[in-house]
This record gives sequence, C-alpha cells and structure tokens, in this order.
Amino acid sequence: MILNTRKSTYLFILFISAVTVSFAQKSNPLSKIYTGADQTQLYLSKLKGKNIAIVANQTSVIYNGNNYTHIVDSLVSLKINIHKVFAPEHGFRGDADAGESVADGIDKKTEIPIISLYGKNKKPTKEQLKDIDLMVFDIQDVGVRFYTYISSLHYVMEACAEQKIPVLLLDRPNPNGHYIDGPVLETEHKSFVGMHPVPVVYGMTIGEYGLMINGEKWLKNGIQTNLTVIPLKNYLHTSNYNLRIKPSPNLPNDTAINLYPSLCFFEGTNVSAGRGTAKQFQIYGSPFLNTKSKFTFTPNPNEGSKSPKHAYIICYGEDLTETKKLASLNLSWLIKAKKQNRTKNFFNSFFTKLAGTEKLQNQIEEKITEELIRASWVEDIKTFRNVRKSYLLYK
Repeated sequence: MILNTRKSTYLFILFISAVTVSFAQKSNPLSKIYTGADQTQLYLSKLKGKNIAIVANQTSVIYNGNNYTHIVDSLVSLKINIHKVFAPEHGFRGDADAGESVADGIDKKTEIPIISLYGKNKKPTKEQLKDIDLMVFDIQDVGVRFYTYISSLHYVMEACAEQKIPVLLLDRPNPNGHYIDGPVLETEHKSFVGMHPVPVVYGMTIGEYGLMINGEKWLKNGIQTNLTVIPLKNYLHTSNYNLRIKPSPNLPNDTAINLYPSLCFFEGTNVSAGRGTAKQFQIYGSPFLNTKSKFTFTPNPNEGSKSPKHAYIICYGEDLTETKKLASLNLSWLIKAKKQNRTKNFFNSFFTKLAGTEKLQNQIEEKITEELIRASWVEDIKTFRNVRKSYLLYK
C-alpha cells in the first residue's frame, strides 16, 4: 500500500513498494495477476464505518476464478456504505457513445444514486461530495492519453483534495503498458482528451499515473491529494493481460485496444476507424480514399455509435485485424490515407487535440517521412521517461 501526500515524502515509500513487488514478480513471473480490487484484504478495513463514494463502470469488478462480481455489488453485500457512484464517459454500465452526455440516475440493482462525470460537470462538485469520508477509484484504463478516464481521475483527485477527502485507487493492469510513444502534449493544447504533458502512450498503470498527477502537482494551484494506491500483484509492464470486459463500447477486444493509439488519430480526419461496424479500431476507410481498394465496409448505427461517421456509405480502406501486436505507434496508415484522400479537408480541428500538438498535422501535410516524424519526439520522450521513473510501482 502506498500513501502519498508530498513527493518528497513518498518517493522512499515508492522505492520500498517497488522492490517488494519486483521481488514477487521475479520469483514467480507466470503467476496470476491480481488487480487492486481483487485484494480485498488490503482495503476493506479502510472502508468500514465510512460513507464511501466510488468512481466505477462496467470494468470495476472483483475476479474469482472464471467468475467476477461488480465491486459495488460486492461491497454492498459486505455491508460497506456506498453512498453514491460517480460514472465516467460511457456511463456506469459502459454503454454510452464516445462523447455522449451521460445523465445522473439510480442503479436499479442497489438503488444507489449515480452521478455522471460526463454530463453537466466533469469534476465532482462540493455538494456532490458532501458527507463523503472516502473516495474509491476503480476504472480499467488502456494507457492512452486521449482515453478520458485519466482526465476523470485528475478531476476526482482535484475535487477530493479541495474538500480534504482521501482517495483510494485500486490499480489495474495497462494493456498498452509495454511501450511509450508519440508526441508529448503541449500545454496550449490541453483539453479533456489530453490534460498532461505526457506522450500519447505513456507506459504506466492508472495507479502509477495517479501518483504522477499528485507528485508533479498537476492539480489546480499545485494542491495534492491524500492518495492511497492498492498495487497489483504479480504484474510487469510487459505482462500480457487480456481484458475480459470491454473498457468501452468501441474497444471490443485485445486487437482493438492495441491498435487504438494508432487508429484513434483518424477521429480527427474524414476517415472512419470502424465505428458503426463489428471491427471498431481494427479497420479504417473512407468514401474519399482509393476506390480500387479490395476492402470495403459500410458503417451503420450500432451499440456505442448511434451516428457513425459516413453512416450508410461505402468506405474504402484496409482491414488490420490480423496485425501483429504493436510495440510502437504506427503512423503509416495515417500517412497513406492522407496521400490517397481525394478531398482538401482531410484533417479537422479535433486532430490537434488528439495529437496534443500542431506539429504532427504540419509534418504529415509537408510529407515528412514517418522516420523523421518519430525522431522529432525523441528528446521529449526522454524527458518524460525521467519524470515517469519516479512513480513506477512495477518493472
């Protein structure tokens, strides 16, 4: 368990914890990975007798062999007082479209109030935190800067710090934790799809990321949260970890999750990344690309994409479902699509928010090679790695 208030006081604790975790991993590298939520013996005593709020969605489960129980259901059965649930983008059950406003509600099973962090407000208000003694955060992340769960974590930590409410973060594996890549976000392009000066793929679990938010004083006015992380057991950043539950509607499998950092750039162009099909983030195409392409698809409204880009129109592109697991961003598909595009308006304003910089669009428009584009990230990534290493809990 790692308790953090000031960077200067918790680095030693991080070191001791990392050594302990590292020893367990080295001694039994093929052991089953246990999430923070799975290890109830480490945190149940901290919840008893308190008014608890929890940030959770469909991925917030406790595994028991091949079965699992939602953490809210489990804690309620253990007589823990869950006062309210905060739901991030896609909602508590994870069925809302990307970017779709999510309304407050009541959980039908437990009758616990659900407060949306993707509706009227993205940061919990003082009133919403009234009478809360402890905030629990348990969300499966995918390790990509523009995946908004880390932005929700930022605002939850900030709101709790302002109201002096401790945060208990239950760590989960990062399925893209095996590499670091992409341009580092520039401050002037900060948004909810990118709030911190990190690369597109940052190689940290959500627990480690929370420590970095705190330690680097990225919260408003440099305030820090009373943050406790329940670490993973038997985890390495290079560990293969299959997500049995979709982290969001348009990431249906491991292939989509691995391709997501590279293909999500198409969200800032006139090219579809497969929303409205059964192969979301595993294909790409557009009516404006090479009409001689052997691969075509037609987006239609479906779960997680009520109004997909190019709905009911044939898109020409490429099927990437057989792509080997990536250990770096792939820009070749984006560059290829730009060359084939038959309209002047390939990019839209969202692209810069996703990239975190105007440079990437300019480089592609100027036909800079992928090799040279990647070379332009090297120094910024090196600087980030030096920051990152202070907050790592796992090798």
